[in-house]
Amino acid sequence: MTGLLLRRVELPSGLRDVAVRDGRVAQIGVGLAADGAEVVDGRGGALLPGLHDHHLHLHAMAADAASVRCGPPQVRMPAELARALDAAPGDGWIRGVGYVETVAGLLDAAALDRLHARRPVRMQHRSGAVWILNSAASSLVGLESADHPGVERDHSGRPTGRVWRADAWLRERLPATGPPPLDAVGTDLTRFGITGVTDATPDLPPDSLAALIDAHTTGALPQRLHLLGAPVGDDPASRPATVTTGPYKIVLADSGLPDFEALSDTVRRAHAHGRPVAVHCVSREALLLLLAVFDDIGTRPGDRIEHGALIPAESIPELRRHDLCVVTQPGFLAHRGDDYLDRVDPRDLPDLYRCRSLLDDGVPLAMSSDSPYGPLDPWAVIAAATDRRAHTGHVVGAQETITAADALDRYLTPLDDPGGEPRRVEVGASADLVLLDRPLTDVLTDPSAQFLRCTISRGQIRHYR
Repeated sequence: MTGLLLRRVELPSGLRDVAVRDGRVAQIGVGLAADGAEVVDGRGGALLPGLHDHHLHLHAMAADAASVRCGPPQVRMPAELARALDAAPGDGWIRGVGYVETVAGLLDAAALDRLHARRPVRMQHRSGAVWILNSAASSLVGLESADHPGVERDHSGRPTGRVWRADAWLRERLPATGPPPLDAVGTDLTRFGITGVTDATPDLPPDSLAALIDAHTTGALPQRLHLLGAPVGDDPASRPATVTTGPYKIVLADSGLPDFEALSDTVRRAHAHGRPVAVHCVSREALLLLLAVFDDIGTRPGDRIEHGALIPAESIPELRRHDLCVVTQPGFLAHRGDDYLDRVDPRDLPDLYRCRSLLDDGVPLAMSSDSPYGPLDPWAVIAAATDRRAHTGHVVGAQETITAADALDRYLTPLDDPGGEPRRVEVGASADLVLLDRPLTDVLTDPSAQFLRCTISRGQIRHYR
């Protein structure tokens, strides 16, 4: 057989047949001849372009799947956390993920020792910003003599066991295992209809960068791959056309914002090499610092803000003036909304993960998961954008809700233009497609991955039920 023929699929123009050849949409019409192609009866279900997740962390997702759950909903109390750590398989290092202070407070090495001291433990806060090490782990990585600025110390100069924004430094001091395989991650993405991803991991070391590209080349990760963490000046022509270099990722860490000149120099360097920047901003202070830098040195097309967790209303015209895209994650509202309501200053709640006000004011907007730190399922993120409802049922920022159709469009924008025009199924387009089991209006009434019937990546069926 050659090619693929999707019969009776719903497009905006009505029920049509769609022929796929050589990885592209070759024809759209009614009653198209199969000509030896594999035929799939769409049964009136909607056919969409494959979804793009514009911000996630692939190797962290793979590692997360093999880690101990240290926070809600699996773990809510100190005793439950101690039992989870004690039950970790093996006899070496324990990697914990998803910790939040509501479980056992602001942990340091001594507090973590009281929960588990027998094996070395490194436990990641659910924000991804900090690792907490017990005494055994602190000794093995040499925290006492470490000079990395992310190694937190108390008033006497002793390390607390908390290590901020130092993933690469910490990885170099752990037992060598190499980057984790991505087969399961590729499968999970495919079953959600995701055919393109932007890996937002900053400053990818050479082995991680090579492993990502290899996973894509071998088919373990069939999704198109857009990289924010590739070094400045690194874009070899030998890479597949489906692996692209995006803006240069810069993290403005809440634990220690850079000074104005240092951030300006970093942005200038990226711009001088033809790279826009993608800047992690989760606080109003980080956003205001970045906007001040852009006021001083200017912006480049493609500059973008990652997260935009807190955007004051008065900053929205500045975002539009600089033509900055915001790549945001309303899925956090469903995932952590109750915690936000308890712990975020009430004055800040209207500014959390804005959507409607950005779209209304003409600020380019894209949706993403930030997986594994946020929920991967794009249909759940779309639902969260429409109701902004926490687990308790409380709504976080009702004025920022958008329609499911608007949210879906933010997943359909190109990898290299996340705030741009949504891609459409049209002749000549890449055959990255999602077939639903019913009309689109029915799916958007109650967005759910259960309605996804088939995912096609570059003309090949990757998922079918």
